[in-house]
Amino acid sequence: MHVLLTGHRGYIGTVLTPLLLDAGHSVVGLDSDLYRSATFGEEPAVIPTIEKDVRDVTARDVEGFDAVLHLAGLSNDPLGYLNPGLTHDINTAATIKLAKLAKQAGVGRFVFSSSCSTYGAAGEDYIDEAAAFNPVTPYGESKCDSEAGLMPLAGDGFTPVFLRNATAFGYSPRIRFDLVLNNLVAWAVTTGRVRLKSDGSPWRPIVHVEDIASAFVAVMEAPAEVVFNKAYNVGMTSENYRVREIAQIVADVVPGCELEIADGAGPDVRTYRVNCDLIQQEVPTYTPRWTARMGAEQLYDAYTRIGLTLDEFEGARYRRITHIETLMAAGKLGTDLRWMAATASGDGSLVQHEQV
Repeated sequence: MHVLLTGHRGYIGTVLTPLLLDAGHSVVGLDSDLYRSATFGEEPAVIPTIEKDVRDVTARDVEGFDAVLHLAGLSNDPLGYLNPGLTHDINTAATIKLAKLAKQAGVGRFVFSSSCSTYGAAGEDYIDEAAAFNPVTPYGESKCDSEAGLMPLAGDGFTPVFLRNATAFGYSPRIRFDLVLNNLVAWAVTTGRVRLKSDGSPWRPIVHVEDIASAFVAVMEAPAEVVFNKAYNVGMTSENYRVREIAQIVADVVPGCELEIADGAGPDVRTYRVNCDLIQQEVPTYTPRWTARMGAEQLYDAYTRIGLTLDEFEGARYRRITHIETLMAAGKLGTDLRWMAATASGDGSLVQHEQV
């Protein structure tokens, strides 16, 4: 298949790109590359790239593709709070525009990267894809609104699929340290402590970034009649943990570290347990394999091999919100999160990109 992958230079995209290539697909990326100076370890795969903001996509950009895999957007709660209006413009309005253009261009499959954060404050019981949405952040709201705007587009040869990813973890060349397991292992490696800022009681479903990537490939390749306009929770039902259980796994994996709960820490309002059985039942080619302990071991090996320091971990290079604020303060990025003219890397034409 000929695939357009938006957000291919992000946390998931840099893992998904080689997986698609290994599966024999041809891939073109679309990304404004906000984190071009934030590569951690190995350089991402270089593929033909349309360098532009997802808000600026045109009909020409989506012509000739069999599938669009849509990852691009503001990827966490702090970025969502930076400017909720921008979060809507980038995560919701641009998503719906992209899908409409793709349908008009004859693209058959549109796989949207949604999130289990749509469930928000859902309590202690396991919930499946039929559960009501209850988002508690602009980021979560943007995913709910995107799904609502995409579903009516289904039909006439256009098959949208919605992947509600659990909280991701695991190594990627565009590492995210804000994710709970990634964050706790980084604290353990750089300080000798596993530090919890909440009381650790909330539930989280977690899923390795490679298992998210393989879900995109599986639903893209699945028969349209199986996945047509369907939402799937992505992960394994067995991989639901209280945050303090994740912290204990990290403490067991990283030698000599201590578990520490911040003074006065209370519970996080976001708590949910998610049943992820449906995707494996309906798309049996999807076979997730990563457990939290395996991920902690992988991250420990990667952080020590690459030489992660506390200054890097807490600094502007890898912390998403601080990275963006630093680019704006330096006049490289506008308040609308578009590159300023002097630092823009292209006009949206197809280029073969080398990492900056």
